[in-house]
Order: sequence, then structure tokens, then C-alpha cells
Amino acid sequence: MDQNYISGTKLITRYVCKVFPLVNRELYKISGLCISSKDKILSDLALRSIKKKKFHAQGGSVYAMYPKASMDDTVKFIVSFQTISDYLDNLCDSAGIYDEQAFRQLHYSMRDAVTLDETNTDYYRFYPFKEDNGYLSALVNQCRKQIAKLPSYNLIKEPIIKQVELYSDLQSLKHLATDVREKKLISWSKEYLRGYKGISTWEFSAATGSTLNIFLHFASAWDPNLTEEEVRNNDMAYFPWINGLHILLDYYIDYAEDIETNELNFTSYYTNQKECEKRLIFFIESSFDACTNLKYPKFHTTIIKGLLAMYLSDPKAYKGFNRFTSKSILKNFGRDNTNFYHKVCKMLRLSGAL
Repeated sequence: MDQNYISGTKLITRYVCKVFPLVNRELYKISGLCISSKDKILSDLALRSIKKKKFHAQGGSVYAMYPKASMDDTVKFIVSFQTISDYLDNLCDSAGIYDEQAFRQLHYSMRDAVTLDETNTDYYRFYPFKEDNGYLSALVNQCRKQIAKLPSYNLIKEPIIKQVELYSDLQSLKHLATDVREKKLISWSKEYLRGYKGISTWEFSAATGSTLNIFLHFASAWDPNLTEEEVRNNDMAYFPWINGLHILLDYYIDYAEDIETNELNFTSYYTNQKECEKRLIFFIESSFDACTNLKYPKFHTTIIKGLLAMYLSDPKAYKGFNRFTSKSILKNFGRDNTNFYHKVCKMLRLSGAL
């Protein structure tokens, strides 16, 4: 076992005490870049993505604790990449624009961020607002700088680009006008679903919407002895299971407000609350089962418990009928420290740290 392979409460404690401050440092630096943007709309959307979605960068940065990973450099990559993701989500969702071509062009930044090409695409080519004073390119270049340090980058290049492309497809379609987005998503997912039995169009879509396996691949590539089998096992565990669980939990707690604002919500396609609960439990169980084939199973099971703790500590998890589902999940999976992590997350929320 690696000397720095930790899991459980020890991992969570070190994560909060060591990684959170690094995340805050990087977000502070990035906020300074936002302010220098010449276009106020872009500046506002960038700052809003950092302020409102800080917990995305915090959550993803748990992979800075992965064995053999450089904590500092991994945090830099994850925070920069997640900031790109959240910023683009705002550009596609909050500016009253429904242009698939513009959305796809913007998302070329995510592919550029995980490749070592030296040129940057004109990301705003089809977008009406353009003057970000180099903000998006700076984030891309920060990601590339960290990618270039990975000893085993060649092994994770293909799966990481594949996930980026799936993520970009999803984001480019889900933000279209309400009368076309559903049909386009169904058509797009059809060819992929043949390879994933037992999940729906919307559950597959949820799995494509997570960045967790991107962060895992990055962190694992610090190991110069990484193997193709390890990469493959990581990919199969995270897609669709852990990735899917991540986004289904996210949509589960946002269900009520998404319905109010006419936002697409993958959990709205379940027949009723009971079916939603059953499918969440199915994804939780499948995620835990998938960890048995991984090199550091306790690291990944700690992350699954952390996902449950983080999302189910949100007050939205107890609004309306959600409270019955949330209580049921914690009752079934609250053993082995999950309830403790849940209490820690509630305390972090109360303190404003999460």
C-alpha cells in the first residue's frame, strides 16, 4: 500500500484542512482575472460562476488527495478546469442565447485544456459577447501547464478527451430552446446507450455531465507506473456509475427550482418520487460495487460517501417529498462514517466554508 494512501475520516480531515485553503487560493487568483474582463456581461457571468459554484471546485479537488498525485498542481488543474466548466454553463444558460454552434465553439476550450497543442481556438467566434481580456484562454493554459507535468499523460489522454467530448455534447444540447433540446438529447444518446444496459437516456446524460472521471484520470497519471488496465477499470467504475450518481444527486436536490425556471432536470423523467429513490439507490449500490475492481477501493468509497454527505446536507434535500428520500438513503447508507461526513458537511455549510 502506498504510504500516502489514506481514506475515511483521515482523508476527509486532511482534505478540509489542506486542500480547501489551496482551492480558495486558486479561486482568489481567478477572480482577479474576471475583474479585468472588458465585457461587463462576461465579467459578471464569470464572477457569478465562482461565487455560486465554489463547492464544485471544492468537491472535485478531493482528487488532489489521490496517491502519488501532486496536491498543489492537481488543485491548480481541477480548479481551473472546473471554473471553465461552470463559466461555460453560465454562458450557455444565463445570457438568453440558444445557439448550438456558439455553445460547441465555446466548449472547444475544454478539449484544448486537456491537450498539449500550443494554439487556442477562437472560443467566442459565434457568441455575441467576446471581450474577456484573455480570461478563458488563461484558464485553458493553466490546465495545459499542469497536464504537461503528468508522467503517464499518454495513457489517460484518450479517455479524458472522450469524456470532455461527451460533456461538451451534453452542454451544447441541454441549453437549447425547450422545444428542441429533449429530442436532440434522445437522438444523440441513442448510439451510446447500446453499450450501457440498464440505464435510461437521462441517466446516461447525467453520467456525461460529470467531471469526476476527468479529475481521477488526471490524478492517476502522476503515477509513472500507471497501467492500461488501471485506466480502464477507473473508467468503467466512474462511467456511468460514480459520474451518474454525482449528477443525479445534483439534479435531485435542484428539482423544484429547475421545474420553476423551466430548466432541464434529469430526475424529472422518473415516474414519481419512489422511482427516483430506487434509481438513486441503484446507482449508489452500483458505484460501491464498481470500487472493488479499483486499485485504491477505500479512496473511492470515501468519495461516494462524501457525495452523499455533501448533497444530502443541502437544505434542498429536505424540501417537500425530498425529505423522505434523503432520510431513506442516509438510513440505508449512513453506516461506515457516512453519517459523520454528513454532519461535517452540515457544519461546513453553517460556517460558510462549503
